[in-house]
Amino acid sequence: MRFRKQHTASVDEDNPYWMSFSDIMSALLVIFILASVVLILQLMEIREELQQRQVQFEEEITELKKAEQVRRTILEEAVEALRKRGINVEVSENHTVLSIPNDLLGFDTGAYEINSAYQPRALEIGQVINAVLTRQNRVDFLDTIFIEGHTDNRPLLGFMGKGNWGLSTFRAISLWQYWELALDNEERLSRLHNRDGKPLFSVSGYGETRPVVFEQRSEDDFKRNRRIDIRFTIRRPDSTQYEQIRERLVEVEQ
Repeated sequence: MRFRKQHTASVDEDNPYWMSFSDIMSALLVIFILASVVLILQLMEIREELQQRQVQFEEEITELKKAEQVRRTILEEAVEALRKRGINVEVSENHTVLSIPNDLLGFDTGAYEINSAYQPRALEIGQVINAVLTRQNRVDFLDTIFIEGHTDNRPLLGFMGKGNWGLSTFRAISLWQYWELALDNEERLSRLHNRDGKPLFSVSGYGETRPVVFEQRSEDDFKRNRRIDIRFTIRRPDSTQYEQIRERLVEVEQ
């Protein structure tokens, strides 16, 4: 028995390679475990970041849907309130534009001033727009409201050299200025600002370039194209914001 023990000890002492190999394997196992832990932690971080990006996208989509619903509600309430007053306006199919036909404003061919006979109705329209805008926090969802002037397609010469472009713009300005003069101080639309602190309303003119009746032959066709559109635009993330989110998602996925 003594001989065997001495023989075993001798074998171990004569084979230090075996001990070194065991140490190396143990060290490799430790390194493998540590690497696995680090990899798992990294994967957890990536997963968490992806989830955060997804939540951000969903929040943006939710905000856009809410803004679109607010705009739809504004237009629907405005139409209902005006029709109760006997004022029939029109709304575009995508619920972005409130169209005021010429019959309510009385623009004659080549004219841009609102005739005094039509001013009471123009005033009521401004009052209703103010009322539906200032309920709850609706203005926070809007970016700009454009008062857009339009003309028929008959050429107009001599309008300060600007033709129908100038006429349509002056029609929009005329309505805006009338609202500024006729509305009470607490109803004036110029007091309204978007969430960036910029004026909510603006004016523009399109001349004859956006007709509602393309084949204009009768006086009724011409009258339908002489109108004012009130276009409501909502706040939305710009392309730069979406691009930044997309780039971060790509970096995480890689």
